Amino acid sequence: MPERNLEGAYNLLVNCGQACAGERLLLCYEQESLDFYDRAIVEDVCACAQEIGLEVMPYELDFDPVIDTVPAQLEAAIAAADLTVFLARLADQMRFGRFKSDQRTVLSYALNSASLASPFGTVHYKASLALKQVIDTAVFGASEVVVSCKAGTYFKGKISASPDGGDVNLRRFPMLVNTPAPASGFAGRIALPGFLVGTGSKYYHPFGVTFDAPLFAVFEGNTLLGFEGQKSDEDKANQHLDMVAGRFEIDRNFVHSWHLGIHPKCYFDGVAVDQFESWSGSAFGNPRLLHVHTCGAYAPGEVCWNVVDPTLVADGVTIWEDGVLLPERVPGGREVLAEYDDLRRAFLAPDRRIGL
Repeated sequence: MPERNLEGAYNLLVNCGQACAGERLLLCYEQESLDFYDRAIVEDVCACAQEIGLEVMPYELDFDPVIDTVPAQLEAAIAAADLTVFLARLADQMRFGRFKSDQRTVLSYALNSASLASPFGTVHYKASLALKQVIDTAVFGASEVVVSCKAGTYFKGKISASPDGGDVNLRRFPMLVNTPAPASGFAGRIALPGFLVGTGSKYYHPFGVTFDAPLFAVFEGNTLLGFEGQKSDEDKANQHLDMVAGRFEIDRNFVHSWHLGIHPKCYFDGVAVDQFESWSGSAFGNPRLLHVHTCGAYAPGEVCWNVVDPTLVADGVTIWEDGVLLPERVPGGREVLAEYDDLRRAFLAPDRRIGL
């Protein structure tokens, strides 16, 4: 049996979770039969934790597709631990305003052992966190941001908010995206990549809907004005939003915010339309994808729009170009690359696999 590569697990537990010998780790994981996280990643994190000297408390979670509150038993288990790691979707479902904990908690976007052991999981956590911070400063501080893509996306505006400063208690591992920019200051249109898909806040059926021809979503501020494309596709998109909004009693036309992937080694090696739930829960960290939260007046909403290979220009400086993030063009970016050589090397050979 080959020796386990635990470098990614160490990055998760120590560099991100600040684990120390003697601490209690609550390791939360989904049932293997759900086919979202594999069991090998649970074993890797457990093995690494034991090597570090942590007391591991395994906790298998039930999956609730529309959960709204953290179960009391789980809250008590988290409170009794020094560090909690989620290899489970529940933390992502609870992340936007509904997850309250004073303890250190980590949510893993690496879904399997191979991903955790790859450069996606091993690039130092603090490197991607530092990169996020300099990108946030450049994008949020710009007087005008213009986003486009070769498929026809074009929207522009100004961000009238401050970045959130990063995760505090519930930490995302790896750090995959810049701080979401409020849509309120922007207007334009989004070239959809052939489908609409859920955000992972709630799970419903069908989780995604596909189109036969190019389709655009036109918006102004926080409002979807409509879809433009083949009539049958327009109808299918509207029917899908009606279904989702009706089920959860939310504003179908609300456009909340948008962000881009910042991790050059984020990848999806399947086919998006065959694995919509896994794709939506992991691929968005690749710089080839821009992700818009819609359908619901809250983050992340219940339906996301995605732009493939975006170009982003902030005050005349092109930071993303056709899906390639250029950190050396961001003030402070060169310093981040100089400090974290693994991140610098990752940008020399970015992973382009996004399942499309």
